Order: sequence, then structure tokens, then C-alpha cells
Amino acid sequence: MTEPTIVEGAEGLRALAGTHVGYTDWIEVTQEQVDRFADATGDHQWIHVDPERAADGPFGGTIAHGFLTLSMIPTVLPQVLDVRGFSFGVNYGLDKVRFPSPVPVGSKVRAGVTVDEVSDVGGGVQTAYTVTVEVDGADKPACVARFLERRFP
Repeated sequence: MTEPTIVEGAEGLRALAGTHVGYTDWIEVTQEQVDRFADATGDHQWIHVDPERAADGPFGGTIAHGFLTLSMIPTVLPQVLDVRGFSFGVNYGLDKVRFPSPVPVGSKVRAGVTVDEVSDVGGGVQTAYTVTVEVDGADKPACVARFLERRFP
């Protein structure tokens, strides 16, 4: 298991600005995960949930929803960065998201994280990260997102 970089408070985050802080462990994407995400979102498109039909489709099998891949960011970020010295944090949003390649069901993904910048906001700090989700063995990343998080003392 990957050991996260421990960061103390706003100054610790600021010191990491411009730094690639590491990669998460590899995580297998399962059909059960994809099906549960489809149920939660109502997106039951056959390329995600129908393995038989998808076998003859453009990807040779089912693929994860792009938004499923994106939704993994808040869960995997603590694998890379253990931020301390705040009482709470919130996901503030995304500046830019791209899905350059699919995530085939059964493949493994990992996320690389770069701390882009840290700025003061209303009693706390906002951190902008670039999170790049890679598929094991793929030429292009599955997701590249600029993720914004706010933390407060």
C-alpha cells in the first residue's frame, strides 16, 4: 500500500505547490461497481451495463462511466496526501475535466496527483490539484481533472 505524504496545515500545502506528490495504489474496476453506479445515476447505457452487447461494441466489452472514474478522486486523494491541521474540507468543484480514453471493466486504474496551487479563501485555503487517472497498460490517461478542494481550520 502506498504511504501518503503527510502535510501539516496551509503552509504545508503551500510548500507542495507545483509538486507531483505521487500515485495511488492500483484499483480494479469491477462490473458490480459499474452496475451500482448506473443504478445510482440512472445511466444504464449498454456500453456500461450489458457485457454481451458490449462485447461486440466499439470497446470490446463494458467500460466504466467517465463520471464513475471522476467520482473516485475524493476517495483516492487521501492515499497520496494526508492533510492535517484542518477541522474539515469540502469538494469545491472542477475547473476542467477530460476523458481521453475508456476504462474497460476488469482493468486496473491509479491516480497521479499534482498540487497545482494553494490560495487563501474566506477563512481557509483552496487547493487546486491535477489528478490524472491512468489505466494499467493504456497509452492515454482515462481522466485528467483539475480538482478544487477547500479546507478550514
